[in-house]
Amino acid sequence: MRTLFAQGIRIAILFVLVFSFVRSASGQQNTSDTNIIAPGAQPVLVDSGFAFTEGPAVDKAGNIFFTDQPNNKIWEYDIDGKLSVFMENTGRSNGMYFDANGNLISCADEHDQLWSIDPKKNVTVLVKDYQGHLLNGPNDLWIDPHGGIYLTDPYFQRDYWTRKSPDPALGGEKVYYLAHNKKELVLADSATKKPNGIIGTPDGKYLYVADMGPWKTYRYDINKDGTLSNKQLFANEASDGMTIDERGNIYFTNNGVSVYDPQGKKIAHIAIPEKWTGNICFGGRDKKMLFITASKSIYTLRMSVKGVE
Repeated sequence: MRTLFAQGIRIAILFVLVFSFVRSASGQQNTSDTNIIAPGAQPVLVDSGFAFTEGPAVDKAGNIFFTDQPNNKIWEYDIDGKLSVFMENTGRSNGMYFDANGNLISCADEHDQLWSIDPKKNVTVLVKDYQGHLLNGPNDLWIDPHGGIYLTDPYFQRDYWTRKSPDPALGGEKVYYLAHNKKELVLADSATKKPNGIIGTPDGKYLYVADMGPWKTYRYDINKDGTLSNKQLFANEASDGMTIDERGNIYFTNNGVSVYDPQGKKIAHIAIPEKWTGNICFGGRDKKMLFITASKSIYTLRMSVKGVE
C-alpha cells in the first residue's frame, strides 16, 4: 500500500513538473513573439517644425524618404542620420513606395495623380485619372512582388483644390490596382468607404487595407492576376499608414502606433507624443529602425525585428 502511495506521489510530481515546463515554454514563446522593441528603447524625436509629415518609404540601402505635404517637399533621412530636402514641387506627394528599379512611386494628389520619381528627380505620370474621371485623392500605395501597384483613393478636401466635392462618376472611395507595365487602373475593391493605409505581405499572398469609414482593417487574398478575394475583417481599428515586419506583424498609425500579429491580435501599442501619427516604415542599414511620421515631427525607434518592405 505504501509502495502504491509512493508511486502515486511520484507520478503526481512528474505531472506537475511536465505541466510547469510546458506552461513555461509556452510563455517564453509568447514573450518572444511580442518582444518586438529593442530592450530599453524609446521613441526618439529626430526633428520637428514640419507642417505635416507623411509617406515614409525606404530604399534598398535603408535610406528613408518622407513628405511634408503642405510644404510640397520630399525629405531624405539617410542611414547616417542626416536630414535633407530631396525634392521640392513634388505634386503634393502623400504616400510613397520604392519600386524594384529604385524609382519613388508617389501619390501626388495636387492633381490626383500617381507619379514615378527617378533618382535624378525626373517625373513620369503613371496615372492621371480613372476612365477619364479625376480620382478622389490618391493617398497610399503598396507594390506587389510582380510590380503591380495597389492604390487607396479616399476623398479628403485639400485647400489647394478648386473643387469642393468628388466626381460622382467614380461612385465612391475605392481601392484600385495598376498591373505592371499597364496604363489603366482597374477596381480592386469597390465596397470600401474611405480606404487609407495599405500594406501587403512580401510573398504577395495577402493585402491589408484600412477603411476609415467603418474604422476597420481588412485582409484580402491576392490572386495571381492581381484581383482580390476572401475579404475578411482583420482588426477593429483603422490606420493612416501601415508597415509590416519579418514576423508578419502589421503596424497601424493613428493615436500612436498599434501592432497586430498575423492572426489579428493586438500585441503592442507605442505611444507617440503628437496629436496624430500619420505613417510608418522600417529603415536603417539593418532595417531595424522604425521610422514614424507624426504630424509636425518625425521619430525613430530601435526594434528587435526587421522590416520587410
